[in-house]
Amino acid sequence: MPRATEQSDARDIRRRTVDNVNTNMPLPEEGLTRYLQRVKSYPLLEADEELDLALRWRDSRDPEALDDLLGSHLRLVVKHARGASGYGLPLADLIAEGNMGLMRAAERFEPDLGNRFSTYATWWIKAAIKRYVMQNAHIVRLGTTAAQKKLFFNLRRLKAAHGDLGSDGVAPEVARSIADELDIPVAEVFEMDGRMSRPDRSLNMPAAVESELTLQDTLVDDAPGPEEIIIAADEMARRRAMMPGAMAGLSPRERDILTQRHIDEERPTLETLSRKYGVSRERIRQIEAAAMAKFRKAMLAPPV
Repeated sequence: MPRATEQSDARDIRRRTVDNVNTNMPLPEEGLTRYLQRVKSYPLLEADEELDLALRWRDSRDPEALDDLLGSHLRLVVKHARGASGYGLPLADLIAEGNMGLMRAAERFEPDLGNRFSTYATWWIKAAIKRYVMQNAHIVRLGTTAAQKKLFFNLRRLKAAHGDLGSDGVAPEVARSIADELDIPVAEVFEMDGRMSRPDRSLNMPAAVESELTLQDTLVDDAPGPEEIIIAADEMARRRAMMPGAMAGLSPRERDILTQRHIDEERPTLETLSRKYGVSRERIRQIEAAAMAKFRKAMLAPPV
């Protein structure tokens, strides 16, 4: 799917999500200048006003309370979106992703715990923006582990702090210093710097000058052959046949927890299941892990 289409689809999804919670919160794709003006129209909240709105939303699902609560924190989203604007992504998209994080925070916020909503929401906003940057800053995702993400979001700043502003790649001594500071191998610093420095290339580009072949034409087809497809289908059928027996080997509680956490479409939290069974969340986690281990052992057993 072309990248422009993906971004359009993402905006449609965000718009539908906003509609689903019935809020009048402005959308950045309506026009960034107009959006920023509307953001400023929301007043900042005192602690008691914020608490009242959070309680009305949590207890009564009052859409007006949600609109006021979210609107007063849109400035916070804009602040963090601008902080992530150095990766070549549209500010409007970064703000839209941050707004999704803000809305998730409103869904999960517990006002009775005594924390300010802005403190809680900041984590969700930054997480949503960072996830979007990691997925879209380059067509090929640059990092998946926590260490790679930390390196991705800090490499430019650390290079600048060491005075390495050149475009020929990170200097070896600077790479070693960054690696020591982030406690990662030097090779990862060189790899990330190289990948961030290389521009994305379209697969529709010519493979060579005056060539009718495109880069896409030179790719190796990794699709499985007919024999591999048949073998995979047989294995899938065998495993499906084994599932009832594997589930039968679990206790009723293990079977229920495993089903709800890994099979059902709406998966409950550990907290929800802990209240259902009257045990701690850690105990539910332990039961889930033990049930999964039993299930996998039964599924991996050789055919009789």
